[in-house]
Amino acid sequence: MKNLLDVENLKVTFSSDGLKECAVDDISFSMRQSEILGIVGESGSGKSVTALSVLGLIQQPPGLVSAKAISFKDPYRGEVRLDTLSEKELQAVRGRSISMIFQEPMTSVNPVYTCGNQVLETIRQHLDISRKEAKRSVLQLFEEVRLPDPPGIYRAYPHQLSGGQKQRVMIAMAISCDPTILIADEPTTALDVSVQKTILNLLKTLLQKRQMSILFITHDLGLISGFANRVLVMYQGKIVERGPVKTVFQYPKHPYTQGLIACRPQADIRLRTLPTVEDFMQKANETCHCKERSDEANRKNIITAKDRKTAHEKLYRNEPVLRVEGVVKVFSGRGGMFSQKQAEYVAVNNVSFSVYQGETLGIVGESGSGKTTLARTVLQLIPPSEGKVFYQDQDITRLTYRKRKALYKDLQIVFQDPYSSLNPRMTIGAAILEPMKVHHLLNNDRQRKLKVEKLLEKVGLTPDHFYRYPHEFSGGQRQRICIARALALEPQLIICDESVSALDVSIQAQILNLLNGLKRDFHLTYIFISHDLNVVKYMSDRLIVMKEGKIVEIGDPEEIYHDPKSEYTKILLDAMTD
Repeated sequence: MKNLLDVENLKVTFSSDGLKECAVDDISFSMRQSEILGIVGESGSGKSVTALSVLGLIQQPPGLVSAKAISFKDPYRGEVRLDTLSEKELQAVRGRSISMIFQEPMTSVNPVYTCGNQVLETIRQHLDISRKEAKRSVLQLFEEVRLPDPPGIYRAYPHQLSGGQKQRVMIAMAISCDPTILIADEPTTALDVSVQKTILNLLKTLLQKRQMSILFITHDLGLISGFANRVLVMYQGKIVERGPVKTVFQYPKHPYTQGLIACRPQADIRLRTLPTVEDFMQKANETCHCKERSDEANRKNIITAKDRKTAHEKLYRNEPVLRVEGVVKVFSGRGGMFSQKQAEYVAVNNVSFSVYQGETLGIVGESGSGKTTLARTVLQLIPPSEGKVFYQDQDITRLTYRKRKALYKDLQIVFQDPYSSLNPRMTIGAAILEPMKVHHLLNNDRQRKLKVEKLLEKVGLTPDHFYRYPHEFSGGQRQRICIARALALEPQLIICDESVSALDVSIQAQILNLLNGLKRDFHLTYIFISHDLNVVKYMSDRLIVMKEGKIVEIGDPEEIYHDPKSEYTKILLDAMTD
């Protein structure tokens, strides 16, 4: 079979302040007709830069792209060298012969235009058809990507759609001109597992129906184990492993690939500490290590059923630190996405549970299940419509503002997006120090600064990071900063709201290990919220499954995972294992 795309000796460097950084280092690969080629690696490995270079979307300068050849068999122009085309010629290829789905759909669409008009504009840019014909085509595309109410979605603005619906609009836009190659750059990051499964199945259906090839970029090797045909594993701008997906997944040769596979929480065993990519890279650099000693360490890292039973017998002798009784939260708004009628939406519906001192209580469910609303109601960031929340036997739903402010010293939250949680104009040291000042902890800023520096070290950063700004850190580092800020007030309970969902799987493992270590060191209690059942199962002593504002299942994570009672839980598990 002839190759559809050949990339030979691609190199991309970026210049900044006189320094050059190599983002893609002399890589070569090919794509075949009607195949799914996966590119896997962490943030900064060069995955997205590779895709953008193929389409000529790297701004030069500061970027510098060079290649021996980037050859593409264009069905409309014959074989072309993409690396030699002018900007005008590339514009004719982009969207027509090669199209791209970007990682974050909300930033890829124009918020002031309706979804239908944006797809229509793409069609009319490349195809010589009337506006009426283009609109008909858009509605057919919306049906093809299984969007509900295509005429309504056509008239809707991006902010009126869910994350999964916006991603489907982006897919409709990408396939609107029947491209030969579809580049999907992290199209399912931070989506619910069921939505993620739906998007992957949709892409596979479209490939078979339209005879496309898909270049699928992700940081999660497990995600494409049953999706792609071949895979390239990238590390620091280089391809370190390649081959059929099943071969690479079952018999990984490079330590980096082994680390990417191992750092995800496993379904069959529970570990005290998750392995990280750094562990595997370090072992690869060691000249000699004792296999017997390594096997013994692995055995000690496994938490047995007996270990869990003993720990839980001790844990549940404690008194509940938090009790939630019959909490209801109702929001008022329009009756539907396209309706002008007023209606009430029950986000949390008669929820009751307790959290014990030293426990990690997991809450899992899809977007819209009420997880985050429940967390904010527990913290009194939004008032409940009904019900009570007791912290240390005190009803905190009836506290005055002053007493509630004092309560926040004991109850803290780590949000999903660390960048939006930090003030971009404030150094990270000042951001961590600020709540200590508000609550009058310690005598002066000098003492507070010393404590901040110790906290930075505790979360794996260094004291000299104190004067740096949020944009100078990676996503994983910013989340460590938010954790340090939550710890600054010496809280009793921390709510982690999707705190690892948007991170690379390797960075996710580091943050989960960090949270567990801090729990032991500071005797913390956690409420851990996520849509990823594997992650919640790994972290939790007990697990709550939520659907449409209600608790549908509560109990031991192992029992729920292996013998779910709720049909909804079974659906979540099926979405993860397919």
